Amino acid sequence: MVAESEGAMPWPGSPPPQQPDLLRLHEAIAGLFATQGDWRRAYQHLRSALDIARDGSLRDALTSSYNRRYLDERLYGPFTDRQAARSPLGIALVDLDRFKSVNDTYGHLVGDRVLRRVADLLQENLPPDGFCARYGGEEFVLWLPGVDAGHAVRIVDDARLRVARHPWSELQPGLRVTISAGLAHHAPGSGTTPTSPERQLRSADTLLYAAKRAGRNKVAYHDAQTTQLMTHSE
Repeated sequence: MVAESEGAMPWPGSPPPQQPDLLRLHEAIAGLFATQGDWRRAYQHLRSALDIARDGSLRDALTSSYNRRYLDERLYGPFTDRQAARSPLGIALVDLDRFKSVNDTYGHLVGDRVLRRVADLLQENLPPDGFCARYGGEEFVLWLPGVDAGHAVRIVDDARLRVARHPWSELQPGLRVTISAGLAHHAPGSGTTPTSPERQLRSADTLLYAAKRAGRNKVAYHDAQTTQLMTHSE
């Protein structure tokens, strides 16, 4: 598909294409049209190839979720603060609990498979324009625009439950994986102090450590200036 404008942002949450194959295909088709003198179609396919290459540069190589570069574009982009001033936004920082012990016990190949599967589970049931990005190591960020605080809490806690209930023992006998999360939410007109997505992420980081200190496998969030912890039995 030809981008509507130069430098357009890829659609959040969309599955990554098989980029090398599609890239070569569009380049080959562009070359074919060019030899026929059909420069308009050649240009369209070259633009598609450029879009695919750019999307690949914004994807994490291991998990195919968005990467830190893409997240930084959303955190510090020229329109981000203005968008945040107009609509609610939840930002959750998610961390795999005791992931080092997974690598130490089962090896890094199993650890990589765990990271890929957790990324898949985190990307389920995100709101429109929401996305998951790998923040680094075993940390991920969930970007949840346009939802109220209660809905954001449910989205993040449902993700926590999906990870906790996943049949990890099918991957390795005895394997168990859980996540903890900190969720920072802001809604215009809520009476709270206006904030930026960057500050929300810092707040989510503080809340994540509150969830860790409370025993892990929990979601921590603010409710009326008080830190709350969400957890359910599995």
